[in-house]
Amino acid sequence: MAEAVELSRSGYRNIELGKSEPREETVLALATALKVPVRELLAPPPQLSHVRFRSLKRLKRREDVLHEVGRWLRDYRELEDLLGAREENRLRAIEQEVLAARSDVPAVAALVRRAFELDDEEPVHDICGLLEARGVKLHSIWWETTAFFGLSVAEEDGGPAVIVNTWDRIPVETWIFSAAHELAHLLLHIGSYSSLETEEVPSQEVEANEFASHFLMPQSAFVRYWDETNGLTIFDRILKVKRKFRVSWRTVVYRLGQLYPGDAADLWRHFHGEYKRQTGRSLTKHDEPLPITDIMYQQSRGAEPAKLDQYDFVDDRLHRLVRRAVDEEQISLGRAAEILDVDRQRMRALADAWFR
Repeated sequence: MAEAVELSRSGYRNIELGKSEPREETVLALATALKVPVRELLAPPPQLSHVRFRSLKRLKRREDVLHEVGRWLRDYRELEDLLGAREENRLRAIEQEVLAARSDVPAVAALVRRAFELDDEEPVHDICGLLEARGVKLHSIWWETTAFFGLSVAEEDGGPAVIVNTWDRIPVETWIFSAAHELAHLLLHIGSYSSLETEEVPSQEVEANEFASHFLMPQSAFVRYWDETNGLTIFDRILKVKRKFRVSWRTVVYRLGQLYPGDAADLWRHFHGEYKRQTGRSLTKHDEPLPITDIMYQQSRGAEPAKLDQYDFVDDRLHRLVRRAVDEEQISLGRAAEILDVDRQRMRALADAWFR
């Protein structure tokens, strides 16, 4: 680093230790070498305390994730304030109802669906847009690990916010489920939000999984659709239901295990056996047999024009706010690049591609 910014080692060390103040050109050189905006060097790192970030194993770079999320939330809130565009937190309106139904997780999921204006039969087509329209910020983060799929931040730290690990080795179906899972924690376990807690609580994870399952697949719709497929093999039935509700095959099998508790072991065995017969390999932990990459819904005017892929999980509200702020000349393209965490060249290309 000393060589990169043309300083002596002792001079650079004095800056690191706070013994000397860097000159303006040195700050610019440091930012260039570290590939971060100058603002990132000068601003104090945001501290999150009301966050639920737990993982299956210890994450070596946990603090880096928290720092990135803290910076993102800080920029998001500053932009909302600049534009007068704060979105009301709709979760507050149902806190008491959730508390009253707390012991019945499927009932809580049904309650939240009604509050979110979803009917009993409607699949969740766009969970990112659904949450963002209800005041829950959503952020995709690329982290090369399956030790955690998501985390969430309480209102005290600028939330409510849901952060999902969208590493491309994790199926899109898991991204969607993780967003619903973190929504469950915001509703059911808000009292346990602390940056000091790192270990998962099994009972709370079970509740969050159950909520996500029922939120994405309402019971009445699930049972009706499952019954309508009874002429197909168990393998084909599971895949068809999976496509309908945009969930993992694991979610479907989990719910079938609840519906037919005595047959759960047979369900797994038959499904895995048929998958191996058709593909020649065994299922791994994160496999999605026949992932949702083909058209799911047929309409009178034809098939859906886009497949379910990364574009089916796009947190776009922040991008809309950034464009509005740039169009209204409230922020520069440089500041827009910082907020969206892209370099200036990419930001210029993005601005050139905006339409109407």
